[in-house]
Amino acid sequence: MKRLILPSTLWVCMVALLTVGQTANAQSLPDFTELVEAAAPGVVNISTSRTIQRSSSPGYEGFGGQDIPEIFRHFFGESFGGNQPSPPNGGQGRSEERQSLGSGFVISDDGYVMTNAHVVQDADEILVRLNDRRELSAELIGSDPQTDVALLKIDAADLPTLTLGNSDELKVGEWVAAIGSPFGFDHSVTAGIVSAINRTLPRDAYVPFIQTDVAINPGNSGGPLFNLSGEVVGINSQIFTRSGGFMGVSFAIPINVAMDVVDQLRESGRVDRGWLGVMIQPVSRDLAESFGMENAIGALIADLDPEGPAAQGGLQAGDVIIEVNGEEVERSSSLPRLIGRGEPGSEVALTLIRDGEEISQSVELGNWPDAEGQASQAGSNNQVRLGVTVAEVDEETREQLSIPGGVEVRQVELDSVAADAGIRPGDVLVSVDHRSVSSSDELMKIVEGLPSDRAIPIRLFREGRSLFVALRLE
Repeated sequence: MKRLILPSTLWVCMVALLTVGQTANAQSLPDFTELVEAAAPGVVNISTSRTIQRSSSPGYEGFGGQDIPEIFRHFFGESFGGNQPSPPNGGQGRSEERQSLGSGFVISDDGYVMTNAHVVQDADEILVRLNDRRELSAELIGSDPQTDVALLKIDAADLPTLTLGNSDELKVGEWVAAIGSPFGFDHSVTAGIVSAINRTLPRDAYVPFIQTDVAINPGNSGGPLFNLSGEVVGINSQIFTRSGGFMGVSFAIPINVAMDVVDQLRESGRVDRGWLGVMIQPVSRDLAESFGMENAIGALIADLDPEGPAAQGGLQAGDVIIEVNGEEVERSSSLPRLIGRGEPGSEVALTLIRDGEEISQSVELGNWPDAEGQASQAGSNNQVRLGVTVAEVDEETREQLSIPGGVEVRQVELDSVAADAGIRPGDVLVSVDHRSVSSSDELMKIVEGLPSDRAIPIRLFREGRSLFVALRLE
């Protein structure tokens, strides 16, 4: 084997070039030190507590007789004790104080704090720990589960605040950083890039999420996402994971969306959204061709509420909405967001494809029917007693299941009585305590009168099959 012997001067040149390249790479990476020094004082830790009733079930204590640690319940859910049978003969229950951690940030020097709705959901007590280690009790001004935004108020003045940016100016590939309290480690800093924008997630149609590869873990929820200018451009909300921990995909609520919600919560404690009253579906390539469209864009109206704004405004099943107020509807999932940000009672200009022709139509928006229940203050919603969020079952599903009515479970709260009974998102509830359920309002009325001294039978459909589960209220 031949050896190549290079002159010493050539070795020196090569080493010099490598050194210059490494220095250039180091200089091209962002430096977050100034950002963190300026922003950290405005980031807070949020802890909540609530008291729940637990049935004394032998199967629930699975770690050598010890209660299952909270972190494992968070990661593994029902498989670690969340779906256990009730004790026989009405066995004695026990009360348990449940605590959780999250993050937030100060948006005004007089004590308004923004965080995620799920961080403070059903909390009996909310404590905000400031950067100077003061712990203050917080009042829940309002929360909006649809966007996962909550507004808190603490009794303090002259607080350090964060500068809010414009999330509409974010670009894919841009550097971003997060500050929060993962696993309770206060003011932890992680960084990455914007992976995508305007992501629509299942059951989160009102939020055009910012996707990043910034490391986010339990405890980061509600914390700020910064651009390189130190401006808040998002609220870290959720991750995609198969393990329970960070796997490189995290999602943040754009600050522009969050502030629109916060302004309404601050003014009235609730959120109103525009509503069309249509059932939509995606436009496939074949459907686009059949409608005489060049591109597969827009939202196809499959059905309308006969009393809804769309029907009253002249829209028809088969119309394809391709623009809202001049903004293109790229996908059907974009329509709820574009309509939802409109003010109820205002007119929205729609561009439609009907019978192969492009037409313009103005419709006066209604108020989203579930606004009262979804934008909740510290007041009560009878569905909270079960711990579920539901929606009416569409006609197609009713025909498939051969049922006259029912409600579909959209969300199930962690450690709720519904979760303990084994109820899951996607289940269709058709009867509670032998009484038929045909609407969310009817469910609320039934739940309001349910007894808490015995198990309640619930009939539901899951993946097309009928089954019963027993539910015991707290």
